[in-house]
Amino acid sequence: MNFDTFVNNIIAVEKGYVDHPDDKGGPTNYGITLAVARANGYQGDMRDLPVDLARKIYGARYISEPKFDQVAGINMEIAMELIDTGVNMGPGKAAEFLQRWLNGFNDTGSRYADLFVDGRLGPVSLAALQAFLRWRGMEGIKVMLKALNGVQAARYLEITEGNRSQRAFLYGWINQRVA
Repeated sequence: MNFDTFVNNIIAVEKGYVDHPDDKGGPTNYGITLAVARANGYQGDMRDLPVDLARKIYGARYISEPKFDQVAGINMEIAMELIDTGVNMGPGKAAEFLQRWLNGFNDTGSRYADLFVDGRLGPVSLAALQAFLRWRGMEGIKVMLKALNGVQAARYLEITEGNRSQRAFLYGWINQRVA
């Protein structure tokens, strides 16, 4: 699957315009929040957000800027999981999840450099992912995906425990976002 197809799938899941009273992101269209649209120069009504602009925002904010395109050069499945998590929780949170798991899976700490968990992927994080996958191979991909989905599900539960109004979204988050 390429990025265009993946972004189209995200847009299909997110659907069109939504303004749920409990959604902390406020009015959204194609999964793009008002704040993100404004940060990307869109000043119109969210009902009228062009789908092509949504695609452009996904490409820049959720793929290129957090370096998930570089993760795709290492492993596309892990990149797609990070992008999907990033769309719903923010790319920094998705990158943080990967960094935490890479540290956790680092055996005795001798397989690669332990990472400073800052939610920003750089050369050290990318090298750690490469080293992890060289070490663990195909099984490592499956285990990393399980790990990333596990911490994502736990984070959704924490969100709803901290703010009961977000329970309206929990079932859908787990159904649509956690594989």
